[in-house]
Amino acid sequence: MQFIVTAYDHTDSDALNRRLACREAHLEGIKRMIKQGIFLSGGAMLDDQGKMIGSSVHLQFPTRAALDEWLAKDPYVSEKVWDRIEVCEARLVPTEQFK
Repeated sequence: MQFIVTAYDHTDSDALNRRLACREAHLEGIKRMIKQGIFLSGGAMLDDQGKMIGSSVHLQFPTRAALDEWLAKDPYVSEKVWDRIEVCEARLVPTEQFK
């Protein structure tokens, strides 16, 4: 199953500092997910000033429960970086077919 996860950061004055403090741990998890074929694409969402305000990721998990398990363990969730998280199942275009 493929999913689009759109996660909006908290908006309090310390939100960006929390994001930056656990960013490396979050990215280490992403690197593992890339090797496992789970992380398909994604990155930070930016406001008009270029400040990170959230994330959008495309993921492939066997079940929605497996995705929820990842979310529960991700530093951006446990360290209260992401505030509002939207998840929807998707059928993503396999880009390799267009190369």
